[in-house]
Amino acid sequence: MKSQDPSDGMKGFVVFAAIAGIALFGGLVAYSGLGDVGSAVAAAGWATLFVVLIRAVVISGCGLSWHLLFPPEHRLPVWVAIGLRFVREGVNTLLPVAMVGGDVVGARLATFWRVNLSVAGATTIADVAIQAATSAAFAILGIGVLMWLHGDGPLVRYAAMGAAVAVLLIAAFFVAQARIGSRLLNALLARLGVKGTATELVERLWSSLAAIYAAPGRVARSTLVHMLVWIAGTFEVQVALHFMGYPVSFAEALVIESLGQAVRGAAFAVPGGLGVQEGGLVALCALFGIPPGPALALSILKRVAELALGLPALIAWQLLEGRRVFRRSEPDDAVTEPRQ
Repeated sequence: MKSQDPSDGMKGFVVFAAIAGIALFGGLVAYSGLGDVGSAVAAAGWATLFVVLIRAVVISGCGLSWHLLFPPEHRLPVWVAIGLRFVREGVNTLLPVAMVGGDVVGARLATFWRVNLSVAGATTIADVAIQAATSAAFAILGIGVLMWLHGDGPLVRYAAMGAAVAVLLIAAFFVAQARIGSRLLNALLARLGVKGTATELVERLWSSLAAIYAAPGRVARSTLVHMLVWIAGTFEVQVALHFMGYPVSFAEALVIESLGQAVRGAAFAVPGGLGVQEGGLVALCALFGIPPGPALALSILKRVAELALGLPALIAWQLLEGRRVFRRSEPDDAVTEPRQ
């Protein structure tokens, strides 16, 4: 009997999650009223452009944060890091890759600029870890602001429990980046019968990670930029709702943005967080008297920004890959390590 490929089960789960997300999205639109949602989107008007511009600034900030993690002797040019960060974001938000495929693509593309694969991989891992840690800090900030605005309540307690779980998972991710992580991975590779180049690459990767964290100044600057980026994203909510006729304070917008991002992040298995993001925004906006229609319109504007910036990024990715194909005669930096 032919054994079942484990990847088939994962693909089936992703398909199921996508269908569930689409069903949830459709149910929310039906509940809110298609006319109300459409009217709110139309009322947004120029807010759409502003949301796209704010998102572009946010992603650029993420690219700068990644750039800061590179050692000086292997540093990716800042404009390249920002451009590849748009690609990472486009892949993660528009393709069914569970929010991590774009980071793998970004690390690979960094090697096209003669960055060592180990350095590209290590900086990407550290960048993802810092992004997750600052995202959790942003969510905790949002919970604190929500308590300040509305006091304690069931939503605050549930959000706090979710944040506590996220902090534990992120802490485990950082622990895995220590030497214990390389030992466990090498033990797994040995058990699978994988030796040679793969184990050497693991050693180089973890050595590069150690070098990154041995420079706390670069890590601190990257962390600060990431945190500022999360806060800047709050303006998406404030601007969009203002144009729709539902002005909120910056504090209220921060609660909606921070906890909305946390809800979407928790549903990473659902492609694009479809339905989950919408449900979270409907619930959070309701706290401040905003009806479901404008809340769904806010989510739609956010998705318009993802499409407006993500589609060109995906095209750029394919153009870079295509150019690589035509340069096959050159050494493949994605495999070799030309700079030490």
